[in-house]
Amino acid sequence: MNMEMMKYVDHTLLTQTAGWEDIRQILDDAMKYGAASACIPSAYVEQAAKYVEGKLPVCTVIGFPNGYSTKETKVFETKDAIEKGAAEIDMVINIGFLKDQRYAEVEEEIRAVKAACGERILKVIIETCLLTEEEKIKMCEIVTNASADYIKTSTGFSTGGATFADVELMRKHVGASVKVKAAGGIASFDDAEEFVRLGAERLGTSRLVKLLKQEQATSGY
Repeated sequence: MNMEMMKYVDHTLLTQTAGWEDIRQILDDAMKYGAASACIPSAYVEQAAKYVEGKLPVCTVIGFPNGYSTKETKVFETKDAIEKGAAEIDMVINIGFLKDQRYAEVEEEIRAVKAACGERILKVIIETCLLTEEEKIKMCEIVTNASADYIKTSTGFSTGGATFADVELMRKHVGASVKVKAAGGIASFDDAEEFVRLGAERLGTSRLVKLLKQEQATSGY
């Protein structure tokens, strides 16, 4: 059952100190355990895409982790990442604009990044730990209207990660065409299964692979 859960996982390494050997290990593990993608810093996308040779979607992050770079910068980042081989893009919204109720600009930015993505998957990180319930619901509406593929809870770099309540709320309020990604603080397979049960179709984490390795080490595989 635990291996089956890996099909939902974006195996993730975004720490500032990650070097190529760390990234390569993430890619190897993601391929070995059948992850949905590997999510890595944009500076390593080109090297990673060449390394995996099409055997694994490479995902990267845009406007990360704070989200307050300009729309034009995020679009450039996206185009650059795709040219270098990124198959999936996880972007951070401008949280300040949301707080200012500049909803049209938040939506336009997502639309612009989605246009730069073309057919590639776009996940929109709304950083739920910094939002009110009303703001979370509003972002479900905006992400749906902007035709993004996923709404994502968290960067993992703020004051909190995914919660069951947030995933349940997002699944309830997002459009049928939009999927939910839970990320940040997913510490166990029990947690992962509950997130999926509540409607998450992707999980951003590195801990599940570590748990699988521990299981295999103790079972003699």
